[in-house]
Parts: sequence; structure tokens; C-alpha cells
Amino acid sequence: MIGVGGGEFRLPLLLLLFGMSARAAVPMNLVVSLITLVGAFAVRATTLSTESLRDFDMAIHGLMIGALIGAFLAPGVLRRFSDRRFERALAALLLGIAAILILEAFMPVVPVGFLGGETWAGLLSGVAFGAIIGAIAALLGVAGGELLIPTLILVYGASAATAGTASLAISVVAVTAGLMRYRAMKMLPSRDDLRRIALPMGLASIAAAIPGGMLASVAPDTTLKLILGAILIAAAAKTLHKA
Repeated sequence: MIGVGGGEFRLPLLLLLFGMSARAAVPMNLVVSLITLVGAFAVRATTLSTESLRDFDMAIHGLMIGALIGAFLAPGVLRRFSDRRFERALAALLLGIAAILILEAFMPVVPVGFLGGETWAGLLSGVAFGAIIGAIAALLGVAGGELLIPTLILVYGASAATAGTASLAISVVAVTAGLMRYRAMKMLPSRDDLRRIALPMGLASIAAAIPGGMLASVAPDTTLKLILGAILIAAAAKTLHKA
């Protein structure tokens, strides 16, 4: 409905309900995020027009390139972290995204667009923004939509609907790159965990993406952002307690 992969919701569940360690929850989250993103983009492409994406071609391609770079490099940083240090860093990132969500809920983002979405400045700035967002997303195991959408709206002047659709497309690239890197590092979930957690979660996410995509153009997301912000704060507190 918003244009994110649901990883922000899912990560607290993996940490709190399934009792997974932060290091194991991140790649698991990426697996389910990829399934969700592909399903959500397919649904959204049929319920909303994708013509508006052409007005932001350069910016979108820049964000994709940057996200690819960031998502590929970030897992290497994770390997250097001890479990305790990573859990603290993860809690800080969760709190940061919670703050952004709550701020957006009370102060809705409106299109500004001080950089053109079809200019070289849009491409180059997109690479820089995408690298940062892709790295954060890969470290959290999320798609990065909650950071991509405000960037597309504030920096490039995209509408909320256009930003959500573009975010899904960019996130597919970033999440795929992150998973490839985790696979090379032999940090992907076991087959048993994939069957037990990723498969049912992924199938349910695709099923839920259908009504979500249909509601994308009419449903308000303020309440959802507030709820999600509260969940992330709870997950951050639990992760800090564990660390």
C-alpha cells in the first residue's frame, strides 16, 4: 500500500516472536522482502499507471546504481561487527527509521523537487543517495522504501504514488544485490528455516499485496506509520536489552 517491502514490520517479528539473533534475522528478512517486493510491484503496476516514472528516469537509475553499490558493500561491514556491536547498531537504525516514520505521520511529506528527475544532477545525486540507502537497507535486511520514498518526494518532486512504485522497483535491485553478497559470505538462512519461515511469510505477503496494491491510491498511511514507528521502537528496545 505504501511502496515498501514490509521488512520494517517483519524484522521486529523475527527478533521478538521467532527469537532469531540479529545476525540471522537480517538475511532472512531480505529473502522475504524480495518475495514481497516482486509481488507488490506486479500488483501495483496493474492498479496504478507507471507512465509517471518516465519523468524521473535519471534519478531512478541513479538510485538503483547507488543502491546496488551500497547493498553489495554493506554485508562486508556486518562481518566485522561482533554480535553485541551489531545489535547496538541495528537498534540505532531501527530508532532512526521509527523517528522518520513518526515525523512523516505528523508532518506529511509534500513534493519539493529541488533536483530534476531527468537531469545528470538527478543521476549523480541518485547514486549518492542510493548508496547510503542501499547500505542501510542491507544492514537492516529491509528494502529501504521508508528512506527511498521521502528522497523521491523531497529531492526530486515525485508524488507519493509515483515514489511508492519507483521505490519497489529500486528495492528489488538493492535486495537482490544484498542477498547475492550474503550468499557469497555463506550467511543465508538454512533450507529448513527457509521452508519454516520464509516460504509461508512470503506467500502470505504476496496474498496481502493484492488488496494493498488496490488500496494504494486511496488509503491513508498515517496510522500505519505511527503503528510501525511504535513497533520499531519496541524492537529497538528489545535488541538493546539483548545486547
